[in-house]
Amino acid sequence: MRATLLEPQTQPRAAAVNPRRYHEAAAAELSPIAAADPVCLYLETTNRCNLKCTTCPRTYADLEPEADMPWELFTRIVDQLPNIARVVLHGVGEPMLVKDLGARVRYLKDRGAYVLFNTNGTALTLRKGRELAGAGLDELRVSLDAADAPTFKTVRGTDDFQRILRNVAAFTEMQRREGLARPRVSLWLTGLKETIAQLPDFVRIAHEVGVAEVYLQRLVFCAETPFGLAQPDQALFARLTGEEAQHLAAAEAEAARLGISFNASGATEPGESLERKDETSPWSLCRRPWTVMYITANGRALPCCIAPFSQQGYGNYTLGDASQQDLREIWNSAAYQDFRAALQSATPPKCCAGCGLRWSL
Repeated sequence: MRATLLEPQTQPRAAAVNPRRYHEAAAAELSPIAAADPVCLYLETTNRCNLKCTTCPRTYADLEPEADMPWELFTRIVDQLPNIARVVLHGVGEPMLVKDLGARVRYLKDRGAYVLFNTNGTALTLRKGRELAGAGLDELRVSLDAADAPTFKTVRGTDDFQRILRNVAAFTEMQRREGLARPRVSLWLTGLKETIAQLPDFVRIAHEVGVAEVYLQRLVFCAETPFGLAQPDQALFARLTGEEAQHLAAAEAEAARLGISFNASGATEPGESLERKDETSPWSLCRRPWTVMYITANGRALPCCIAPFSQQGYGNYTLGDASQQDLREIWNSAAYQDFRAALQSATPPKCCAGCGLRWSL
């Protein structure tokens, strides 16, 4: 086994970190040199996808050569962080297209990690779902993004709306029938001006397919070169009209009536997540460069999962290559230290300048 990033006695135990609030594990005093290992890994198991979402940069640009992360690279990365608390198995691709995804979940669960990923739900067969449940998957987040088929096609580019609902309903019914508490299943909707009115119906759909958690995902867009529906005028952040606020309140009331948990990405209430705060430099609140490592399917180390959505061109924020370097070399490299220092300054990296603490967690 390769050397871990820090000495074993300084490694934080996974059990000491709340995997749903992992960003809080950052040190109180931040410096360009991270004092502790990352507590969360984003491993892009694949950058292949079978949808053409109008809010995703993958639809509009060739980000990297198409690939599934090789098993050898996957295990090489994981073995360098034996006490990792949380691992997310998605990036810009669809994880359930990876044939050995269950084995990867099991590899992580054997090391005590909390494991989750987002899926579009198209490949959620009962066989695949049972395999993932058996492997110990903790969360299965289904990105649906619409409450009817026409809107789904507008946002996600295909006619798979009903197919996904059938898949999710069959999976949650199987969970109930077989007494499977894990994975926790949730439905996610990217908040757009295009879809905000559908929120109450979205909550009802979740109830109909047996899902008890709904999340409103904040839209992230590249301000310099926006694409598809990832446009500034589609964003809800600090721009809710009175009518849109009523849709949000109606969804919250419907969730309460049906016993559904309704939150926003970042483990916050939807209204709070969409409110502009008073900070003049919101990027300085971010703790991801001290708590998270994101590795693409080809091994490229990026600062977080949001950077590809907020600035085009991986070359602008690549911090290392996990296929060629040990994580120790990358984590406190000159590139990482410069990135952290810039994030704490008045001139942050471009991919962070329009971002904030609660874009996505």
